[in-house]
Amino acid sequence: MMWLFLFSGLIAHTGKSVSASCQLQMNPPSVVVRYGDSFSVNCSSLSNQTFGMGWESTDSGTGLRKGVSSITLDIDAVKKWMIEPQCYSTLSDDTQCLTNLPVTVYKTPDSVSLSQLSEMGPMVEGRMYRMQCDIAEVAPAKNLSVYWYKGNEISFTDAFSEPSASPVNKSSFYNVIPKSGDNGTQIWCEAKLNFLPQGSRKQSKPYEVIVLYPPIFDKPANETVVVSAGEKILLNCAAKGNPLPKYSWHLPKPIQQMHKNRNDNQLILTQSLQFPGNYTCTVSNTHGTKVKYFTVTEAPRNRTTFIAMVGGFVFLGVLGAIIGLFFLTPEGTFSLNKGSYLRGQATSSGPV
Repeated sequence: MMWLFLFSGLIAHTGKSVSASCQLQMNPPSVVVRYGDSFSVNCSSLSNQTFGMGWESTDSGTGLRKGVSSITLDIDAVKKWMIEPQCYSTLSDDTQCLTNLPVTVYKTPDSVSLSQLSEMGPMVEGRMYRMQCDIAEVAPAKNLSVYWYKGNEISFTDAFSEPSASPVNKSSFYNVIPKSGDNGTQIWCEAKLNFLPQGSRKQSKPYEVIVLYPPIFDKPANETVVVSAGEKILLNCAAKGNPLPKYSWHLPKPIQQMHKNRNDNQLILTQSLQFPGNYTCTVSNTHGTKVKYFTVTEAPRNRTTFIAMVGGFVFLGVLGAIIGLFFLTPEGTFSLNKGSYLRGQATSSGPV
């Protein structure tokens, strides 16, 4: 290692060992730099007995400069993927101080893409599918994170333990088990070096998920419909599925007055009380069949009106009987003077 050679050189030059407690301070304390870019770092000695300072680097160095307590390393362009600049100082008693500058050299990916999509096609609900995200020429891969998105939410995060500091190609894999609700959503991957800001992320083109699934009723429970005379019945059997489902109805008896809408998911009966019974709706596509049952019953009749009508007829009958008893003559005619009427002769119109 380079620092071993530096230690050996310093010991040979001064005859003194390197101090175990170096009082050197760097600003910034670490560097993250894109390959080919420049950077600058200042190193200061905190001791008031400093004789001289210098920088050693694989790219460049300054050599020992006497009479300074601060020294700057300027790198015009980083040309290596791993560099280890070292700042050193020599004190007046020939004590040596040495510290390393942590430098991370990076390169953002050339491209991020989903692969093998042509082999997938539509997904079937409940099956597992393996998706692949390819990241081209990124460094250092040990700081790479890959985020998998489904419907604008992160579903999976991948990381790598890559020792190489130079650019490499990496692939991330994501297992998808689609549900019916995933139909029409988008999946994509996003690559990011962890030490870079949010805006440095690079995304793949999204993949729109097509999910094949059996019919699902909008209202899955069986229904009981209670109707009154003259009401219109609407039996709703709407369902969704992919491919689009087909509908069939089984009716309790031949019905003439009914209407079905275009996709057959509703049944309308216009004279409900004539059609009580059980109705069956069957919905199917190439991935399954579902059945829903409707029970149509007649609402109890309103007895109050019936009792009122019967009471009215009884009242009229009693009233007629009373009228006949007091005003009906033996000849079948009505007279207000029935009590003084004598058969065969006229009644007296006054005292005799």
